[in-house]
Amino acid sequence: MFSPTDYRFMAQALRLAEKGLYSTSPNPRVGCVLVRDGQVVGTGWHERAGEAHAEINALAAAGPAARGTTAYLTLEPCSHHGRTPPCADVLLQGGVAKVIAAMQDPNPLVSGRGCALLEEAGIEVQTGLMEAEAKALNIGFVSRMTRGHPWVRVKIAASLDGKTALNNGSSQWITSEAARRDGHRWRARSCAVMTGIGTVLADNPQLTVRHVPTSRQPLPIVVDRGLDIPIDAGLLRGAGELIFTAAASEGKIVALRDGGGHVGHRDTQRRRQPTAGPAQPRTPWSDFRASTAAARRAAAARSRS
Repeated sequence: MFSPTDYRFMAQALRLAEKGLYSTSPNPRVGCVLVRDGQVVGTGWHERAGEAHAEINALAAAGPAARGTTAYLTLEPCSHHGRTPPCADVLLQGGVAKVIAAMQDPNPLVSGRGCALLEEAGIEVQTGLMEAEAKALNIGFVSRMTRGHPWVRVKIAASLDGKTALNNGSSQWITSEAARRDGHRWRARSCAVMTGIGTVLADNPQLTVRHVPTSRQPLPIVVDRGLDIPIDAGLLRGAGELIFTAAASEGKIVALRDGGGHVGHRDTQRRRQPTAGPAQPRTPWSDFRASTAAARRAAAARSRS
């Protein structure tokens, strides 16, 4: 179905998409290569959310040479209006003759509609080339779109005998510089970094990306049952940090919120009262997403002011 040449150009598109690894969140990383007669005439990738998508950048690079090309895309072109126009329409206007997409867009707003729009206009469309690699590049985006949950990675630094620090607590870390740099690469590609109050009190972490260049920082999240986090904790930078607690300490909550943080409170001691009729489904992830979105909006507003 796909030729060695197809694989070569799709691999190039995936390498382009990786350039947005630390910057496109919450959007997916996408690369595009335009090819005519075996020659690349234009390339592009999605650099950051709110800016031009990969297809638009590739078409701009190709100019008039885009007509009659085959577009190699790591993700199905979008078909809806968001902060940018539908890429399927832009490909049609650019005169692309064929589209090969690594995977269908899992976003319900697209999910096959982009490919269908192109096919209805007479454009040949193929999907599935290097799909596994494309999904791995956007595993968090795919998880949010298909499951309504984030993709969670756990980072554990431990010795062969299961220790994470010296017994006297004097060790700041037990990993090498190379291992810490690798950990920061994973941190840079994440939307959020979560830790418990024990780590905050023992290590006073910043939860920032420092060992690799990045244009954005992940959102810090702390699980703190007793709301013991110090007001001057290193991770509290007024960037919309999220603290989840079961403590009803109004004064502390107000102080944290005044500092730019967001506090999610749930009284775990309160017994749930039975209700008449069928039970309503619990949606803690919906609450979390709403809190995260609010935190991001607040941080963005502060950065613009």
